[in-house]
Amino acid sequence: MASAILSVAKPSLQANGKGFAEFSGLRTSLACLPFGRKTSDDLFSVIAFQTSALGSNGVYKKGVTEAKLKVAINGFGRIGRNFLRCWHGRKDSPLDVIAINDTGGVKQASHLLKYDSTLGIFDADVKPVGDNGLSVDGKIVKVVSSRNPLDLPWKDLEIDLVIEGTGVFVDRDGAGKHLLAGAKKVLITAPGKGDIPTYVVGVNADAYNPDETIISNASCTTNCLAPFVKVLDQKFGIIKGTMTTTHSYTGDQRLLDASHRDLRRARAAALNIVPTSTGAAKAVALVLPSLKGKLNGIALRVPTPNVSVVDLVVQVTKKTFAEEVNAAFRDSAEKELAGILSVCDEPLVSVDFRCTDVSSTVDSSLTMVMGDDMVKVIAWYDNEWGYSQRVVDLADIVANNWK
Repeated sequence: MASAILSVAKPSLQANGKGFAEFSGLRTSLACLPFGRKTSDDLFSVIAFQTSALGSNGVYKKGVTEAKLKVAINGFGRIGRNFLRCWHGRKDSPLDVIAINDTGGVKQASHLLKYDSTLGIFDADVKPVGDNGLSVDGKIVKVVSSRNPLDLPWKDLEIDLVIEGTGVFVDRDGAGKHLLAGAKKVLITAPGKGDIPTYVVGVNADAYNPDETIISNASCTTNCLAPFVKVLDQKFGIIKGTMTTTHSYTGDQRLLDASHRDLRRARAAALNIVPTSTGAAKAVALVLPSLKGKLNGIALRVPTPNVSVVDLVVQVTKKTFAEEVNAAFRDSAEKELAGILSVCDEPLVSVDFRCTDVSSTVDSSLTMVMGDDMVKVIAWYDNEWGYSQRVVDLADIVANNWK
């Protein structure tokens, strides 16, 4: 992997002294590469050409992509496509997405990346290239199709990092198949099972251990919850609490009543409020060990396609009042959690938080304190886009601390 220098957008968002790029919303245009070949071997050649940016004199070659961490996306569903869009919008990213594993094929991958019911039309030139390639603003990405990670060409493509986005390979045995296929590291975009290290950007990602080959970015809800819980615990001391996430429906529910291992998720997602389990509250202890055994919660899946909201109630040791709680959030949002946590004073609704880059947005008007030691906090989050931004951030941290 060729190292890349990454500009620090916000000094507070750093890991081991190295930061990650600020999300710009727009991507500086890359020179389009002429391409008319269609065989698998040719695609390998084009990808190799794009990623061999440094000449013998150390000068970057004109018209090609700078050599960076070679990334493959396994699973091109909601998070996989959001991840690619988020990465595409970054300036000076140390990542280079060169491959996608998707069982739907090139035509489907191209169409669903370009046209999205939640995100809208992708402001990029997206088109299929033959039967096994995808062009995004002239950037060629190889598309492969295999349900077994052991069969993926990660060794031939010299993949450094796999973004594991299927939600299936979340333990060491499963994610480890990518390593056996030739990848060097794996980042799971879901809660990991077993002893897989979990990192939440803004909470414990500064403790990232580059010796780890498999890591987890936790869940979207944990990414929302952990930053403001960290503030509450540091400022007021959490004794115990419960959380409810009112969560948009996901692909792990049924469109119409049909069989499912969870009898409630078996019911029609667009017609019901569906109570179900979530490990998000307990998972906070993975990134904030002092809170082990202090938090628990449930999820209510509701008939909206995107954006969710956390309702947290905690008992605290320090007596306080609502304005003081909000002041603590504002202070952190401007300092150590800039770009991760924000505070909203407007009377908004869920759709207003679509494509919000931060992990959680505290709704200040809904903060309550009962007596002087029971605190209620409401925080919004885009469970797809905001989460995918953190996946890119964590991947950037991996790149900037590569070994």
